Amino acid sequence: MKFVDDLGLEVNLDTYPPKRIISVVPSLTELLYDLDLAEEIVGITKFCVFPEVIFRSKPRIGGTKNLSIEKIKELQPDLIIANKEENQKEDIEYLSAIFPTYVTDIRIMDDAIGKIKTIGNLTNREAQAQQLIKDIRAGFKNLSTFKTKPRVAYMIWKNPIMVAGGDTYISDMLEKAGFENVFAHQKRYPVISTAALKKANAEYIMLSSEPFPFKSKDISYFESITSESTATLVDGTMFSWYGSRLRKVPTYLLNLRQELHLNI
Repeated sequence: MKFVDDLGLEVNLDTYPPKRIISVVPSLTELLYDLDLAEEIVGITKFCVFPEVIFRSKPRIGGTKNLSIEKIKELQPDLIIANKEENQKEDIEYLSAIFPTYVTDIRIMDDAIGKIKTIGNLTNREAQAQQLIKDIRAGFKNLSTFKTKPRVAYMIWKNPIMVAGGDTYISDMLEKAGFENVFAHQKRYPVISTAALKKANAEYIMLSSEPFPFKSKDISYFESITSESTATLVDGTMFSWYGSRLRKVPTYLLNLRQELHLNI
């Protein structure tokens, strides 16, 4: 069967549905599992930590940015699922010439929902994908009643300080949660100064668990930069992982708002 990926490239599946799938995108590994494809997953990255049963039982083929091409060749996949931003272009181009490789490009939540449907089609799991989409949309309806729109800065790295800009999936999730990204006017993941952070006048500074693993000790550091802001640790997977994790996000966001004593 033939499909067209997010780069506009044709993907020909000689084996359909694919019986041997390698995922080099952590959030999409979790999606495959939740589409009842545990047996079909034959390779994952070292960052594919959810679900734990897959992380503990499947062969690992390196990291998202440093794939082990030889290990992937040994596994002889029927399908590789990759991502434009998370994986190295050179690696994916090389693999695409050998194995059917579907490259995703996900910037907003609507893209993520669309990819759930597409991956359901790719793997003959249409019914499971549709149910998952239904569950996600139902959950996010609960967020539409938020009345406040606090200003937040979302940290992804400490040294140098890096934040999520406006054209990111993270920023779209902040908006869905009812927050205003104070760095929405910047692109991708800019490096900022402490002076810029203070000037941004964020009510909350969100310290993500990934890619930099912020800890409790970092809260005082960021609050010392600007006394007007409250720093808080957040689960990075809830803001940056697309796929089936979206089903858990609404409850997490509701709890976060309550922890921050915000009106809903």
